[in-house]
Amino acid sequence: MNRLSDVFFRLKGAPRRVYTGLRDGLRAFRATPFKVAGRVGKNVGLTSLYLVNGAAAVHLFSDYVGNVSPMQGPSMLPTLAIDGEYVIENIIGHRLNPSNISRGDLITFRSPHYHHRIVCKRVVGLAGDIVCVDPTGLKFPSSVHVLVPKGHIWVAGDNAALSIDSRDYGPLSTALIRGKLFARVWPPRDAVIFRNPTTYIE
Repeated sequence: MNRLSDVFFRLKGAPRRVYTGLRDGLRAFRATPFKVAGRVGKNVGLTSLYLVNGAAAVHLFSDYVGNVSPMQGPSMLPTLAIDGEYVIENIIGHRLNPSNISRGDLITFRSPHYHHRIVCKRVVGLAGDIVCVDPTGLKFPSSVHVLVPKGHIWVAGDNAALSIDSRDYGPLSTALIRGKLFARVWPPRDAVIFRNPTTYIE
């Protein structure tokens, strides 16, 4: 009788234990997708944050410290090729010492005609200089003399026949200067640190 009673009570309690087990399993199953989704969402959020921070860092570095830029166009031949060359642009040096501009320097600046474009030219004259305008390539050749005003410089392309420079838009405001070219890094066979080749007779 005791054995039968034990069996009876075991059978009687079994459904409750099965129900309890199913209930706990169902709860775990329902909770799992939310945990996984939450984990995935968190990872995606962190990845997006890292990407945004990285892009911001690159943007700040290229705008305020330095940049590796491709060169395009014939205006600086033979110093710089029409295409396929990359140069290092020193931006922070000019920001820290904006007055450190010399005749003969290769500089980058925002075009007075198209402010979204960064162009490269050589400094020909500083404030107070009297510049004789090179008529090469101009529609109306004229070798006039220009006095460079304060806060401005005179820039020109090494290939005057195919250059848009101060002969077209006049003296360049120093506020438009972005930086100096430091070196050419590509192609490797032509890598070089730019030196100012200009000598002056006082």
